[in-house]
Amino acid sequence: MTEEKRMRIIVHPNGPYRVVGGVPLAIQTITPSKEGESWDWVQGRSFRAGPEYFLCRCGKSANKPFCDNSHLNVGFVGPETASRRPIERQSEHLEGPTHVLSDAENLCAFARFCDPGGKIWALIGQTDRPEIRDLVIREAAHCPAGRLVLREKSTGKVIEPELPPTIGLVEDPALQCSGPLWVRGGIRVESANGVPYEVRNRLTLCRCGVSTNMPFCNGSHASIRFQDGLV
Repeated sequence: MTEEKRMRIIVHPNGPYRVVGGVPLAIQTITPSKEGESWDWVQGRSFRAGPEYFLCRCGKSANKPFCDNSHLNVGFVGPETASRRPIERQSEHLEGPTHVLSDAENLCAFARFCDPGGKIWALIGQTDRPEIRDLVIREAAHCPAGRLVLREKSTGKVIEPELPPTIGLVEDPALQCSGPLWVRGGIRVESANGVPYEVRNRLTLCRCGVSTNMPFCNGSHASIRFQDGLV
C-alpha cells in the first residue's frame, strides 16, 4: 500500500482530528494581488509530522495546531452535520460556452480566490475568450474547499490542480484571521463512526470550532476572527 493510500484523517467525537500516515503539515497563506484581492498561496513554516498526530478541532488549544485536550475542559460539542450526498449533487451548475462550473456553496471557506478580475459566476459565460477562460480556470483551481469545480463541456473532463497529499494551515492576513485546515491531494476523511466522506482533491475542515457544516469549514472563522497564534 502506498503512503498516500495510508494517509487519512479521522474525526473524533467532540474531539480532535486524528491524522495518520505521516501527512505533511505546513502554513499556507493567502496572498493578495496588487489590487488587494486574493491571488495566490504561499507556503510558510512546516511542522514536524510524525506517523500520527492530533489537530485541534475546538479552536481552544494552547498548543495549536495540535490538540492539548482543551476540548474536554471547555465541553466542546462538534456534531458532524455535513451532508453525505456526493458534492456533484450538492452543487449548482452554471454553463458557459466552453466550460461548466459546479458550485457547492455550503462548502465555501471564504478564501475569495473567486473574485479577482471579476467574479467567476459572471466570467463563466465568457469562456469563449481565451484570457477569460484562463482566469476562470485559475479562480476555480485556487478554491481550497473544492466548492468550485470546473469541467470541459466537450469532454466532461474535470479540471483539477495537481496537489500533493498534505494539510495546510490557512492564514488570511487580509481579514486578520486564521482559516481552516486545507486538506489536499485526495486524503481520506473518516467520520467518528468510521464512515468515510467523499474523497476529494481539495477540501477544508473546520478548526475554529463553530462551523455549522462540520467537519467542513463554512467560513465562520472569518466572522469570529479566529486566531491560531502561529504567525
